Amino acid sequence: MDRGKVAGAHMWKFANPIKHRIEETQWPTAEEAARSLLYQPIKIGRLQARSRTWVPAMVPWRATEDGFVTQQNLDWYQRFAEGRPAVLVVEATGVRDIPSGPLLRIGDDRFIPGLKKLVDVVREASGGETLLFIQIIDFLSVKRRPEREKYFQRFLQIREQHREALAEVTSQQQWLNADELEIRNVLQNAGDEIVAVVLDEREREALDFGYRERVTDMHLKHVRELPQELPPIFASAAERAREAGFDGVELHYAHAYTMAGFLSAQNDRTDGYGGSRENRVRLPLEVYRAVRERVGDDYIVGVRFLADEVIAGGSRLEDATYYAVEFARAGFDFLSLSRGGKFEDAEKPKVGQAVYPYTGRSGYECMPTVLSDEAGPFGRSVPLVASIKHAVNDAGFKTPVVATGGVSTFEQAEEILRLGQADIVGMARQALADPDWFVKVKLGRGSEVRRCTYTNYCEALDQAHRPVTCKLWDRVDLDETGIATVDNGRRRLEPPAWR
Repeated sequence: MDRGKVAGAHMWKFANPIKHRIEETQWPTAEEAARSLLYQPIKIGRLQARSRTWVPAMVPWRATEDGFVTQQNLDWYQRFAEGRPAVLVVEATGVRDIPSGPLLRIGDDRFIPGLKKLVDVVREASGGETLLFIQIIDFLSVKRRPEREKYFQRFLQIREQHREALAEVTSQQQWLNADELEIRNVLQNAGDEIVAVVLDEREREALDFGYRERVTDMHLKHVRELPQELPPIFASAAERAREAGFDGVELHYAHAYTMAGFLSAQNDRTDGYGGSRENRVRLPLEVYRAVRERVGDDYIVGVRFLADEVIAGGSRLEDATYYAVEFARAGFDFLSLSRGGKFEDAEKPKVGQAVYPYTGRSGYECMPTVLSDEAGPFGRSVPLVASIKHAVNDAGFKTPVVATGGVSTFEQAEEILRLGQADIVGMARQALADPDWFVKVKLGRGSEVRRCTYTNYCEALDQAHRPVTCKLWDRVDLDETGIATVDNGRRRLEPPAWR
């Protein structure tokens, strides 16, 4: 099954893609693994990770609609913990107690008992070897793409500018004094060339993509007050994470979420929280300080942010380098880098669906596939991460830097560490394909690893808000008794056991 058949969505791709092979690789013996850099311990804040292995946050779509931990969540994280990575990061978890579909929340004390169960499950499954962090996020409103009739009859706010533009484009002055219902009806049935003139850019976006709030929407009171509201909200969420037993929190400042919007070069707020780099990093630092004050110096607080937004007018490596040094200076315990994953270049969704921020070029760069350009999908962001790490080190800081994106082999991971391109290596899609990667390689049984094929089958399921799985799971004993499945038995719900 390809991702198009799973999600039914349009995805960005190169005009003349090259299909890259999943090359053979050399796996270490147990003795070689023990001597490797990958399996050496590293200090993260005041804690010590047993190796340089890391599973980044992935959204499995297994929580309840109210944001509570389910048995499926527990089974999911138990399975990853059995592979004993040094660090496991729990999925993007909302800091507010607001509807967000089957995503975990931490915006109220009533979520703590379920999160405690998750922590206990990971502790037991990993034998206490895996550090457990939780990624906490804030997001602004995103609406589904509306039906054309609904948009023009209910959502569009008719203004004088619409009347004037309609009169001009049609050369009919009657629209200057027409009834509002008449204006709505004519726009609903008008051709694209008229709509393009009458509606402004944001209105056309709301029609074609669905309404989306930005951090620059200063006319909205709740957006205007974000700098005052977010620090205590994040601080309370981090405090709950500590109470639930997590070893630390990862503040999510990447992709299409609120805090990434403040860091973006597109942030032109005029209240001291936009414009210059110094102003754009102001709120992210204030959030960190509020969190640190609440949880104390002995608790791990890290950050995930973008090395490159990969959108027109967006932040680039120079911005990320500046942010990284400032984050290290502030006292963050680790820096985890990603790339792209923005709304601004996303593909148009179908009517009734929400725009998905990983369908455009920036989304591709976040999760590249085997259909690529000459650079290929493997470790595509590593050079950016290396530049950022060197800048942090040159500024006098030893804050661990995590590299992720298209890493699947021991050889690749070891080279990243040997060349000093990162301090820790993260694997998301590869860990999804085979959660036992870390223990298999450590035991000298790397030849038994189920290698990710980078088709982004998993991403397509994520886009459709369906339980995320890997197509490789379905090739093993799907008819075995007791196997949990989805889609009427067509897909495994959990990875196959390692025998």
